[in-house]
Formats: sequence, structure tokens, C-alpha cells
Amino acid sequence: MFSSIAPLVRLNPFHAPHLQLQQENVSLRKRPTETHEPSCPPRTLAAASVDEEYSCAYGSGRFFILCGLGGIISCGTTHTALVPLDLVKCRIQVDPQKYKSIFSGFSVTVKEDGVRGLAKGWAPTFIGYSMQGLCKFGFYEVFKVLYGNLLGEENSYVWRTSLYLAASASAEFFADIALAPMEAAKVRIQTQPGYANTLRQAAPKMFAEEGLWAFYKGVVPLWMRQIPYTMMKFACFERTVEALYKYVVPKPRSECSKAEQLVVTFVAGYIAGVFCAIVSHPADSVVSVLNKEKGSSAAQVLKRLGFKGVWKGLFARIIMIGTLTALQWFIYDSVKVYFRLPRPPPPEMPESLKKKLGLTE
Repeated sequence: MFSSIAPLVRLNPFHAPHLQLQQENVSLRKRPTETHEPSCPPRTLAAASVDEEYSCAYGSGRFFILCGLGGIISCGTTHTALVPLDLVKCRIQVDPQKYKSIFSGFSVTVKEDGVRGLAKGWAPTFIGYSMQGLCKFGFYEVFKVLYGNLLGEENSYVWRTSLYLAASASAEFFADIALAPMEAAKVRIQTQPGYANTLRQAAPKMFAEEGLWAFYKGVVPLWMRQIPYTMMKFACFERTVEALYKYVVPKPRSECSKAEQLVVTFVAGYIAGVFCAIVSHPADSVVSVLNKEKGSSAAQVLKRLGFKGVWKGLFARIIMIGTLTALQWFIYDSVKVYFRLPRPPPPEMPESLKKKLGLTE
């Protein structure tokens, strides 16, 4: 599939005039002893402030694979680092009488299980969210190219926000399927005392009790929660990066160093995280109450909480989700820099569209 995508990359929405790949430079850099074209030739972007060799072409199979690796690193590490907080949050939701707050939750957990008890569920968290990151970021890049090819260059620019939304929703659909089994095991380990202490204990026990369904019965709720969240996360990030370079950063992106570009990535990621937290907070509040009151419906909980009630705890969630999202984007973009992957700048209006709109002579 990847080989069939690569020839069509020129039609994607990021293939602006200033992104033309200077292929003629490639032949000049060949060694005299070379007798065949390398499978992934180094290329340069005309917009780069300094000529730079890339490890592969934008939209190639290697590009997508390394993007997936970046997703593994960014999501796996950040979510695993938050395991203690996630464990206490889950216990508050299922047993609010015992775990009355975050501080008391940490205190009770340490008293009963020791400091090591705060790490319960780290293995399924690391594996599950690494798999989710692989699909979320890797497939996002794939679908962004595929949908861009279907729309064509001009429509991809005009409808770029819709393109980001569609690509991220498609990627998250598969990401949640990859996440669901480990998420199910994590919840059992963290919220059912005595059920299992490790993934090796939990997985066989779950399969013996309920079969394969035990690992996938939570995939639909995951879709309902995660797909809108991810759509906001990616679309807001892309448009924020575009706005920062256009209105805030005092010089063109091509003149910014990699360190400066990564700072923009972090800021855009944090802003995207703030919007993600705001958009998903009412639903998260309702879900938390539903976990406490299993006999209630979502409509009943929403009515009882009222408009003000669903926004309680928003500030803390903004700090948590904003930081998490910013770190994920920063790590992901850093992986791209490390592996010397093409990192196209924000899209610009195609020349053909400028002519249609009378913006050029």
C-alpha cells in the first residue's frame, strides 16, 4: 500500500510550491561507484535554511513506519509516567467512599500497597498506549496523504481542517482497537483488589472467565470518548501551528532552527490540549459519575449535574491534558528530527488557486 501512495504524494495538501523536492541535487551527490538508485534517496527541501539530507521521502513507507515509531515513544512514555495518577483516578471513580480525593487516594494506596502499589497496571498501560500511539500517529500520516490525494491539491487546501478531522478520526478508530485489550486488563488490575497484580496474571484469568470478548467489550465506549478527543487534538494542533507561524513567530519557519521549531510544536500542542480538555470535560464528568452510580443513565446524570456541575475540575484537567498533549507532540516531532524525516511547513495556497482567485498577476 505504501509504495502505491508514494507516487501520489505530490497531490497532498502540503505539497506547496516552496516544497518542491530538488531531485536534481540527488544525482550530483551520488558516489561514482553507485550503479542503481537507492530505495529511499536523500532529498532536500527548497525552503530549508540550510541544504539538508532527509533519510527518506515524505509519504514513503519508511516515513510512515518511523512516524509510527514516534507515536509509540510519545504515547507509551507519557501515559506510563501518569500511571500513579491514573490509578488513583480510577479508584476514586469506582469507590468514592474509600478514595475520597486525589490526596487521600494516594495516601490509602501507599498505606495498603506500599509505594510500589502506585505502579499497578504500568505494563498494560505501556503496551496499550504504545500500540495506540503507533496507530494514532502512524495512520494519521497515512490517511492525511490518502484523503489529500482524493481531494486534490486545491480542495485539500480549502478543506484542510476537514482533512485533519477525517484523518485523525480514521486513525483513532484503529488505535482504540489496538488499545482496548490492554485498557481492559489495566482497569481490572487497578480497580479490583485481589483480582491480579500483573498483566501475566490478569490476561489469562480474563480469557478463562469471559473469552476474547473480555478484551474488546470496552472498545465502543473508547471510540465514543477518544475519537472526538483525537479529532480536536490533531486538527487544533495543525491549525495552531499554522497560526503561530503566520501571526506570532517573527520570522519564516524556514529560517527557524530545529530547536525553535520544537518550541512552536510544544506551544501548539499545549494549546491543542487546552481545547481537548474543554471539549471532552463535560463527557468526562458524566462518565466519572456513571462509574460511581451504575444505576443511573447519562441523561439523568447530566440533568442532575447541570451546566455548572459538568465543568467542575476543569482547571486541573486543562493542566493535565494540556501538558500531556504538549509533551506528546514535542516527543513525536523530536523523533522526526532525530531520524531526519521531512517535516513540511504549514500548507500554503496553491498557485493554481491563487490565479483562480485573482491573487496573482
